[in-house]
Amino acid sequence: MPITTADVLDYLQEVADVIGANKEHLTDLDSAIGDADHGINMNRGFQNVLKKLSSVEDKDAGTILKTAGMALVSSVGGAGGPLYGTAFMQAGTAVAGKYELEAVDLLAALEAALKGVVMRGKANLGDKTMVDAITPAVDAMREVVQNGGSTLEALKRATEAAEKGMKDTIPMLAKKGRASYLGERSVGHQDPGATSSYLLINAMLEIAQGKGQD
Repeated sequence: MPITTADVLDYLQEVADVIGANKEHLTDLDSAIGDADHGINMNRGFQNVLKKLSSVEDKDAGTILKTAGMALVSSVGGAGGPLYGTAFMQAGTAVAGKYELEAVDLLAALEAALKGVVMRGKANLGDKTMVDAITPAVDAMREVVQNGGSTLEALKRATEAAEKGMKDTIPMLAKKGRASYLGERSVGHQDPGATSSYLLINAMLEIAQGKGQD
């Protein structure tokens, strides 16, 4: 059972709800090593995304995701806007013209999102950023897809890998962004960007589980 454009719209609503529910947690994480505004900024961004969805309800998945990306760029402050906006726009480009997405399409979208984030943020695995959650998710999803696994299995494995990647940022020394200015004091704190990235990946799993993906 493919992921439809209606599911993509539901996914963005789910993300907005999850970010809203976790905005204080994300801001608390960011207060330790950043500007204490990640949750607030992300929540504002996805509320803006919701306002744009009515204009793309009949569009393909690529257009929906690119519209979300542009909405994030225009409304999320700090580095988050360009990074998450680029991620969604690149993901949209990867599935342009498609109204149904199989596991291979979701992989292409996530791979493109990661490439966009790396290109924009110049961060590598181990730098204590959102890359540390998305990279293992891509690797895990790719392994399932290459072995002929289902969409649900691909999303489950990707979510598990993203969660581990998120937690693995705790002992890391930050090498990018505001957190890098803290040096050794950044050690012992979970990266907020990796956390929100995990929440975004988990949200797609929730959508797939809700429709009984197999």
